Amino acid sequence: MAGRIEQRLTELGIELPTPAAPIANYVPFNVTGKLVVISGQIPLRDGVVAFTGKVGVDLSVEQGQAAARVCFINLLAQLKVAAGGDLDRVARVLRLGGFIAAPASFTQHAPVMNGASDLAVEVFGDAGRHARTTIGVPSLPADAAVEVEGMFELA
Repeated sequence: MAGRIEQRLTELGIELPTPAAPIANYVPFNVTGKLVVISGQIPLRDGVVAFTGKVGVDLSVEQGQAAARVCFINLLAQLKVAAGGDLDRVARVLRLGGFIAAPASFTQHAPVMNGASDLAVEVFGDAGRHARTTIGVPSLPADAAVEVEGMFELA
């Protein structure tokens, strides 16, 4: 039987993908005590980067938000593995870090990152409210438009 968080994902129409394998010399996540730190996830769908280029040039803010949402879904896929297959073990989303590929003149990083932050709250309720950092960068791996990393607490 699906747990509470899995049921919520179904209600939202979200199916978690197979977690992506690292593309370099790092691990997808580390668990220490009750903390799970997940490496940055790009907006992969079916093994393809779904949103490429720079937000504010190649993509709109709304497309950037959609990219951040996909990144958070990929974080959830990694988190499910880290939690032994049970997302109900997640007590809190502690922190999200967002990287937005954009030109130096772009200033809408926070609304872009809300794509991930809003989904965290949609999935986990008040336990999804988190600390956050969002920065602009000149480029990201595989020309991804957005990358999101996360820290979570397990019960």
